Parts: sequence; C-alpha cells; structure tokens
Amino acid sequence: MIFRQILYRDLGCASYFLADEGQAAVVDPRWDIEVYLELAVQEGVRIAHVLDTHMHADHVSGRERLAERTGARAYVPVDSSPAGEDTNGHEHAEIVAGDTLALGRLRLRAWATPGHRPEHLSIVVCDISRGDDPWMVLSGDSLLVGDLARPDLAVEPHAGARELRESLDELLQLGDHVELWPAHVGGSLCGGAGLSGKTSSTIGYERRHNPLLESEEELFVAELLRELPPRPPNLARVVTLNRDRNARAPLPLSELDDDTLVREIATGAHVIDGRPPAAFDAGHLRGAINLPAGRSQGTRAGWVLSLDDRLVVVGSDLDHARQVALGLHAVGLWDVVGLAAGQPERWLDRGLEVQRTSSWDVATLAQRLGREEIQLIDVREHDEWDSGHVRGSQNLPLHQLTDPDAIGPQQSGGPLAVICAGGMRAAFAASVIRGWGHTDVIRVTDGGVGNLPAHGIALVVDQTDTEAGRDSKPAARALA
Repeated sequence: MIFRQILYRDLGCASYFLADEGQAAVVDPRWDIEVYLELAVQEGVRIAHVLDTHMHADHVSGRERLAERTGARAYVPVDSSPAGEDTNGHEHAEIVAGDTLALGRLRLRAWATPGHRPEHLSIVVCDISRGDDPWMVLSGDSLLVGDLARPDLAVEPHAGARELRESLDELLQLGDHVELWPAHVGGSLCGGAGLSGKTSSTIGYERRHNPLLESEEELFVAELLRELPPRPPNLARVVTLNRDRNARAPLPLSELDDDTLVREIATGAHVIDGRPPAAFDAGHLRGAINLPAGRSQGTRAGWVLSLDDRLVVVGSDLDHARQVALGLHAVGLWDVVGLAAGQPERWLDRGLEVQRTSSWDVATLAQRLGREEIQLIDVREHDEWDSGHVRGSQNLPLHQLTDPDAIGPQQSGGPLAVICAGGMRAAFAASVIRGWGHTDVIRVTDGGVGNLPAHGIALVVDQTDTEAGRDSKPAARALA
C-alpha cells in the first residue's frame, strides 16, 4: 500500500496519492501535475482515479489535466454537470456520499461534509487487509489542523457555519484514532488564523484542542465568523474553471525573443518579475511587479491583476520564470504570453526602459524615522497590525492593493517606506505602489515591524489609531 501527501506550499494546498495492487488514485490534485506522473512511474502503478473533494476556490485543480494525460476516470462532486464522456476523451463520473472506490485492499468512501461548500465531501480511507475500521480521513476543507473551514465562500456565512457544524459532528463519530489529512495547511486562505503549518493530525487531537468542535451552536457560529480572512482573489474565475471539463488550456509557456518582448511591452503587457528583491532593485523593466518566491505568490498576483491582463513573466533564468508562470496558472491567471530571463543590460541594448530602486534595512529605517518625516506604509494583515504598529503609519494589507487612491499624494521631501514582517510582502507592495505613480518608494528589508523596538522605535496597540490608520485616505506619516 502506498500513501503520499504532496504539498504545494505557495498556496498552502495538500493533495494525496494512494495506491495498491498496481492502481492509484489522486485526491485534490494541484495544477502542476508532473509530481503525480513521476510518482506513478517511481512506484510502478497506473493512475486510475482522480477526484476532488469539492470545487476549490483558491486554486485551479489538475483533475482534468491529469485524467487527460493518464486516461484515468475523473470524479466530480455533484454540483457539477452530468457524468459522461467529454470532448477531451476521458471518462467522468459524479461522486456522491456513500460511493466507494476500491484500490486493491484500500477502500475510499465519500462522506458528505457540506459547510465550506454545499457539494463538499471528505474521503474516508480503510485498509481492509488490517480491518474494516476507518484508518484516515482526507477531510478536504472541513476539519483542518488547528482550525475549521471558512463557511463564507459559497453560501450565506451563517448558514454555511451551521451546516459545517453538523458535518463536523458526523466526522467526530469516526473515532479519535482516525488520522486527519486536510486539503489545506498554514498559508491557505481557506482557513482562519489558527490554521497550522503542521500537515496532519488525528480526530482525537483536534477534538481535545479545538474547543469549538463541541461548543453549542450559537457560540460555534459566532466564533467561526468573527475574524474571516480576505476572500481569495479570482474566486469566481477559479470555481468556474474547476467546474468546466472543457475549459481552454492556457498558452504553452515559451521564451520570448527580443523583438517579441519589446512588442509585448509596447502593447501593454504587464511584467511579473519573480527574481529576489535585491536583483529586482538592481534593474527591472519599467512598471514591473516584483513577485519574489515565498508563500502565496500566485494569490498576491491575483490581488492586483485582472483576468484579461496579458503577462510577461521574468525569472532569474527561464526555468525559474516557468515556475513563477505555473504559480499564476494555478490561480487562474492564464494569459502568460511568454517568459524571459532577467537581463537588464540586454534590455537596455534593445531600447527598453530599465528602472533601479532602493531598500533600507530595519536599522536604517529606524534612524530615518528618528530625524525626518517618513510616510510609512505597513502592508501586514489587520491582525498583525493590531498586535503592534508604528504610530502614524498606514495599514494597507496586500488584499487592499487594488485602489491607487489608497495612498494620498506623496509629502514633499519625505520618502515613502513600505514595511511588513520580514520583507517579501514589502517588496511586492513597493513595486505595485511605484506603478501608481509614487516615485520615492523604499522597501524595508531584512526584518520588519517587529524588529523596530530593538532599534528604539516603540510600537503601539491603540484601537483608535488602528481604525484611523486603516480607514484614512491621506498618507499617514511616522514622525520622530
């Protein structure tokens, strides 16, 4: 028997590869399917079944691509179109609660767990060579490690929360010994603040350490809805793609020659530059958005790009550019017209405009805050801001980087500094803000807000100041 969890850390997604007696099933496959094909070869098995626990809203499933490549049967939850043969030539079937798939001695049974979405299923796994009892549950986005699914992405939130509570009551009946393997881990937008980076648990451990699981209904609903994270960008687009068995494929990813690169930029293509921030600062194409590697790379792009934007992707080399582009494909941003390696001198030779930008470390920011006006933009999430921020700074989380008027006119004589917790979000946000027309924009690197007290800058926890920082349009100023 073979069981593998495959993590896609960028979006906090987990998928599963199970096999026995030469046949395999893949549950909740990610967009980039090569990992499953390689596993099948390594283990000497055939992928026979591909299924999703629900229509994901944060990433495009690899279900259709994997079924097309392998000839596997693709199973879709019942909110989708009727079962049958599609134009891609691979077989489909609906999967509903109570259905069972057999893989040698493994049994995969669909278990209805609505709440996150109406069609949501969990997959209960039994190894009948050892016993008929459930061994593990692939819980999709119902019960998560350290958290519960959010109920606001597909239905009215209060109704979704009540339905989820009923689903969780049923899951708890599986028994405390049953292993829990969710479809999302820390970093995903499909859970809340408690979502753990740990990738598995047990029913018993979650019951013991999540008091909401056995709380009365009204408390459960109120607490579940109290602090929901921002809704995933492109939510409707991603769900539509996941329902559509015949969606057009994105363009093949290929290198742009110099002439085509010049033409694409001249005709309005957006440049997504995935190189590290220091390399980006040293020279990038005018107006490029810096999307350095790290958690939520694709999600961040989704906050600021439209679905019909044509995209040129720049990487440290072409392989890196390809990986960045696949991350964009995973969130439904499919109009990538080509790839390019980061080569500022070559770009200059071709007549393209190259910009160079600046950064400060935390110590430099602290010194400058102590002696002159700085417009400080804090791009951490609201809960991070609430835990401590620089008085007078403006809170502008990444999901609010959609309004060029969110920051007022730049104050004369003072730069605009962008800070987060560690530097990566600041690099992304600073590049977006420059694109709004702000010229003297500095990203803060090698640390963030939490490091400022060590350099003499006090942080405040002040609800009045917090609300003013969030809601005011004029650029806030951090003064000595």
